[in-house]
Amino acid sequence: MAYIAHTIKANKSESRVKGITDMKWIRVILPIAIIVLGIGAMKTVTALGDTTEESESVDTRPSVQVTQLKPESFAINIEAFGELAPLESTRLAAQVSGEVVEWNPNFVAGGIVKRGETLFTIEKDAYTAALLQAESALANAEASLIEEKALANVAEREAATLPDSRVTDLYLRKPQILSAQAALKAAQAQMKIARRDLANCEVVAPYDALILSRSIGKGDFLSVGTTAATLYNVEVGEVTFPLARFDQAFLPEQLSGIEATVSLLNGTTDEIQRSATIVRDSGIYDSATRMTHLVARINDPYGLSSQQPVLRFGAYTKVTFTGKTIDNVYRIPQELVNRRQLWILDDADKLVAKPVEVVREVGSEFLIKVDISADDRIVMTLPEYPQNGMAVKVIENADKLVAKQP
Repeated sequence: MAYIAHTIKANKSESRVKGITDMKWIRVILPIAIIVLGIGAMKTVTALGDTTEESESVDTRPSVQVTQLKPESFAINIEAFGELAPLESTRLAAQVSGEVVEWNPNFVAGGIVKRGETLFTIEKDAYTAALLQAESALANAEASLIEEKALANVAEREAATLPDSRVTDLYLRKPQILSAQAALKAAQAQMKIARRDLANCEVVAPYDALILSRSIGKGDFLSVGTTAATLYNVEVGEVTFPLARFDQAFLPEQLSGIEATVSLLNGTTDEIQRSATIVRDSGIYDSATRMTHLVARINDPYGLSSQQPVLRFGAYTKVTFTGKTIDNVYRIPQELVNRRQLWILDDADKLVAKPVEVVREVGSEFLIKVDISADDRIVMTLPEYPQNGMAVKVIENADKLVAKQP
């Protein structure tokens, strides 16, 4: 036990000696560490001071690119959209009664027929007989008139030997001649009616037509006025299109006769285009939209005579035509107009805002009117937050720009 106690005492003494030794080392190392840290801090402060001095020498003005503009005269191009429709449609009806004995193979829904082409035929026998009777009646009337005129000549010669009291109009056969002349006119009228009825047995197309629908067939008995078919005139088509109010200000004074282009996008890169003419406006404003409507006319939309590309009725088309020409306007990219202002540079390379009047939007550009001269420098690349009097740096190469685009 004495041995163990001696050992514990010895260990305590050894630990005390070691602690004293560690404290000596700390006292030596700590001042050295403080000195090293101080030197590092001084170098850091010196480096920061150098950086601040260096940054103070950098030009911090926003960089911009400038150009000069000249006023020009610009012809306004107007676009609108509308549906192609026929100039007229006809509900074709029978003008004589009778049985349908024949019809044209093209006389079907969707068929195309030419002007004057026979669509269907009504049985002619009765009308041929009526024409023969009319011809006979006309011949009899002509003969009666000739006979009466001959008798009148005989009466006139005999009257020369008679006293005037006996020579009357009846004696001279004047009433008989008038009656014969009236009978002749009636016979002539009946002749015309008989010929017309016979001709109407063959029902023909009144114009180059698209057959929209047909409601008769061979063997049907038609009465006068019975609707046989509905036709669309394909000689002329019209596109009625609305015109927005912002476009109405650019319409020419004289609308009639303006050349236009009607385009049909067919879902591919190809575009069907046909020439057209503005013929009139609707004469009223739409009560709901406050728009007016114009009408463009296309000749031969189905290309029957002109061999032009086909535009079908019901197609949704784009109509393009040239409106008024505006003088003394500037055409600039839209991004250069900031809050209805255009920015220029003064002689000291400082920003100056000029109020502008936006006349029209054309694609990605504006047509504007602004009070500038040909020598003014227009800022093409604006700083992020432009201000009047802001100093900027002008560069020539757009690749050198550092200013953020708005």
